[in-house]
Amino acid sequence: MIVKLRKLLFAAGAAGALSLPAVSAPVVAWAADKPKLDSGDTAWMLTSTALVLMMTIPGLAMFYAGMVRKKNVLATAMQSFAVVCLVSVLWMVLGYSLAFTQGSAVIGGTSRLFMSGLALDSVHDLAKTIPESVYMSFQLTFAIITPALIAGAFAERMKFSAMMWFMGLWSIIVYAPIAHWVWGGGFLGDWGVLDFAGGTVVHINAGVAGLVCCLVLGKRRGFGVENMAPHNLVLSVIGASLLWVGWFGFNAGSAGAASGNAGMAMAVTQFATATAALSWMFAEWIARGKPSVLGAISGAVAGLVAITPASGFVNPAGSLVIGIAAGVLCFWGSTGLKHAMGYDDSLDAFGVHGVGGFVGAMLTGVFAVEAIGGDGKKGLIDGNAGQVLTQLWGCLVCMAWCAIATFVILKLVDALIGLRVTAEEEVEGLDINLHGETVH
Repeated sequence: MIVKLRKLLFAAGAAGALSLPAVSAPVVAWAADKPKLDSGDTAWMLTSTALVLMMTIPGLAMFYAGMVRKKNVLATAMQSFAVVCLVSVLWMVLGYSLAFTQGSAVIGGTSRLFMSGLALDSVHDLAKTIPESVYMSFQLTFAIITPALIAGAFAERMKFSAMMWFMGLWSIIVYAPIAHWVWGGGFLGDWGVLDFAGGTVVHINAGVAGLVCCLVLGKRRGFGVENMAPHNLVLSVIGASLLWVGWFGFNAGSAGAASGNAGMAMAVTQFATATAALSWMFAEWIARGKPSVLGAISGAVAGLVAITPASGFVNPAGSLVIGIAAGVLCFWGSTGLKHAMGYDDSLDAFGVHGVGGFVGAMLTGVFAVEAIGGDGKKGLIDGNAGQVLTQLWGCLVCMAWCAIATFVILKLVDALIGLRVTAEEEVEGLDINLHGETVH
């Protein structure tokens, strides 16, 4: 009797076990459809967001402020600070929606205007393990630093009011569309353009805009005659150091998670930056007889710029080559090319970011490896020579739109309120004339 009872209970249990998947299947399917937030990924992305914001203030503000003359140091730092405030508001109102919501292949939609619909549990398709609020904030820091970089090209001569109007219009008309083209579901991403953290979106964009700005505004008064040496290179060294540290959030954070891809991006960023600083230093040593402090920190920034688009796709050996190329070519861009063309790019925004961004974007097409970048994301050395041409087309499209739109915006602002300070204000200094303050 006991044996029969045991068999009966066993059979009932087996039947229940067999029927369990059928009952629980809908629950499992529902759970799989709902994105699950990861606390580790979220913590890393919160940290990365803070690191990238630090790149603009205080990093870029100090880097640029140390390289201008003493009479313009406050005005230069103020440009970075003001851009942070202005772009933050515009990103909330309009920029994020245009860049990262579903729309067309050219521009995003309006579903996130004024952050409408953004809830605690909102998740973006491009980062499904972190809250959308964190992803939005991370992308905001990129939207901030890109126009702030442009200011280095026209330092010491643009009106503050004109700068504010220009930066606001540029962030909406130039930055948001290009971010959408490459990252937000636009046509350049569909073409297969590889840009892990902003070679085209940030650096080519800012560098070309800077070149157009300094050409439209013209040279600083006394350029080539007066001494325009940096007033405080220690300030610039501190700023460059903050940029270097913050850049780990820039590149490794672009993995969107605390992952092996983020770890590799961090490693290759360090290698490329150090190599570029050395290659610029040695190039300058050979050309001018002495390695300068300004050259070393500029080389480091050039390496950071060049590895940015490649950081999620290349191995350490590839990053070494990218660093060497960035240091040498950006040194040439900031000296030989600038002198040959005769423009006054005050703080070498084009020489470092324009040239460095292009070098990095193109070499991404050479050194990208599928084992790191993922399925289909490989370059010339991994058997996909066509990626080089794809990268070139992506660069040219971004350069063309940026140059044309930047020129139109500058001409519009100039017609409405004027771009440049008066001769007297420029000679006396922007600090006292634009802000009523001086550094003692």
